[in-house]
Amino acid sequence: MKKITLLALAIALSFGLIGLNKNDPTISFLESLNNEQLSMLMMPLDDTSRNFWHYLPAKMLPRTGLIIDELNGSQKEKFSQMLQSFLSESGYDKTREIIDLENVLIELGGDPEFRDDGAYYIAVYGDPRTDSLWAWSFEGHHVSLNFTISNGKISTTPRFFGANPATITEGSRKGERVLQREEDGAFELLNSLSNQQKKVAIFQNASFEDIVTTNAIEVGPLRPVGIKATKLNAEQKNILKQLISEYLSSIPQPLALKREKKINDEEFDEIRFGWAGSLIKGKGHYYRIQGKSFLIEFDNTQNNANHIHTVWRDFDGDFGRDMIREHYLNSNHHNKKE
Repeated sequence: MKKITLLALAIALSFGLIGLNKNDPTISFLESLNNEQLSMLMMPLDDTSRNFWHYLPAKMLPRTGLIIDELNGSQKEKFSQMLQSFLSESGYDKTREIIDLENVLIELGGDPEFRDDGAYYIAVYGDPRTDSLWAWSFEGHHVSLNFTISNGKISTTPRFFGANPATITEGSRKGERVLQREEDGAFELLNSLSNQQKKVAIFQNASFEDIVTTNAIEVGPLRPVGIKATKLNAEQKNILKQLISEYLSSIPQPLALKREKKINDEEFDEIRFGWAGSLIKGKGHYYRIQGKSFLIEFDNTQNNANHIHTVWRDFDGDFGRDMIREHYLNSNHHNKKE
């Protein structure tokens, strides 16, 4: 009997059926939707919209998928549970706070038709109820979260967060800064540098108006600029590690710790910290952190330097490209004739 049970488990794993769990937040959410909603939400894994992402308001460039305004109260709660299962607590809170900035902009005189906290879209590629390889995204103004899942492994990039306003200057939430740590941590590192180190770290005097890679489907390493981690002292290295850790803190802790360890073990000495623009807050500034496998970009230039964009890109892993290659390589191996 024990052998039969183990055999059944192995078969279930090979076909990805272990994911078919009524208590899984993703399955629970999907099963709460009607057929019309499912038809809007679900697409083939190879649908071209899967790799197209951006961070503009929906009125400027509509998305593919199911808009959260089309969900009832119970469905919204189930989706929240699904989203929370793919983020850390702080990542989920950050997402909600960024979305709520749409209401801040309305409070500050923005157009309610243009600033819409319900205009965020969910798209699922493949079928998590039956497939061992699938993906999904959640996207709207200043939020783009992209997940690819292969046999339990998860890719979490591209991962974009923005904030407008970066600092809320008036109204009921006056003083709040949603992306405070991403900005303050970089200024802490910059201000810890000696004059000689700053000459290396600062690669241009003017800030960029946006992240350099914008919403490119695929990115490779940018021009190597800035100061290498090997040229930092121990305290400065620790600040840099904490800053990278802040960007990873939005995803579940086991994934974040694993990625952080891999970076520190395999590529930390190759990481460069580069700065462009003003050396003081309140004027346009930009920085990037680039390693062998990843790129972080940050800019705060628009709206009189009160409008932040941040992004994490993986050169080989965005949209799960590395995992998908591995998945099909293994599948082809198993499908070969003996």
